[in-house]
Amino acid sequence: MLVNVPMLVVPLIIFNIVGFGLIGGAGTDPWASEVMSVTMISGELWTMSLGDLMITLSLFFLFFEIIKATRIGASSIVDHLLSTFVFIAYLIEFLTVGYAAHAVFFILLTIALVDVVAGFSISIRSATRDVSFNG
Repeated sequence: MLVNVPMLVVPLIIFNIVGFGLIGGAGTDPWASEVMSVTMISGELWTMSLGDLMITLSLFFLFFEIIKATRIGASSIVDHLLSTFVFIAYLIEFLTVGYAAHAVFFILLTIALVDVVAGFSISIRSATRDVSFNG
């Protein structure tokens, strides 16, 4: 059953931990804080903020969620249902919670939407291949 838990709930939990102020400085935007910087061969400085890191991590989670969506069976229905609940949680939080009105959270919301749509689309597409007509 633990396999069915959507991985995109992890960025939601992390965002809420940061949003409640348990991590990060008070009065500043924690998502804009620099995590790392690298001088490129061109001589330009490339920096990664905490928000960029969160989005990148979420995209990796989305990749694994799409792989999970290719499974066939009753557990895939539960997985799609839980992914839909996670998307609804993102949407409700985006609309009602003040610190969630942030570009990083909106991108996370969009990633959750892509997870739901891709999961159902993959399941429907694979189900049409399983249907055979005896004619």
